[in-house]
Amino acid sequence: MVKTYSIFVSHSWDHSNDLVSLHNLLSSRGYFYYDPQEVTKNNPINSVNAIYIKQQLKERIKNSDILLALAGIYASHSDWMKWEIETARALGIPIVGIIPRGQERISKVVFDNSIIDIRWNTESIVQAIRSYAK
Repeated sequence: MVKTYSIFVSHSWDHSNDLVSLHNLLSSRGYFYYDPQEVTKNNPINSVNAIYIKQQLKERIKNSDILLALAGIYASHSDWMKWEIETARALGIPIVGIIPRGQERISKVVFDNSIIDIRWNTESIVQAIRSYAK
């Protein structure tokens, strides 16, 4: 039976193009199936209540096999990304850093919490997911 990976991608809404590019990359990979769990700019949680939003995000992270953290330097400046990464760590969800194309420096928050940091390459990302997902 083919495994479908439940994946939460921690990302910054100000850099949503990285998320879209990552989904395009994973979707175009043959024989790899995944179910995205993150909340996107185009499909937000309809609330301004931070406690409620965190409850919803925590449930999605908890139900994920792995958290992919987009490791652009902006991740170190996003309180939401920090919270998502800390939550995944507390729940025992494996964290893999994904270094966006062209990035030379990566987020310390991601680097300090990830099992491994992978350059933007389809096969490397898929292999990391298959190797580290719970």
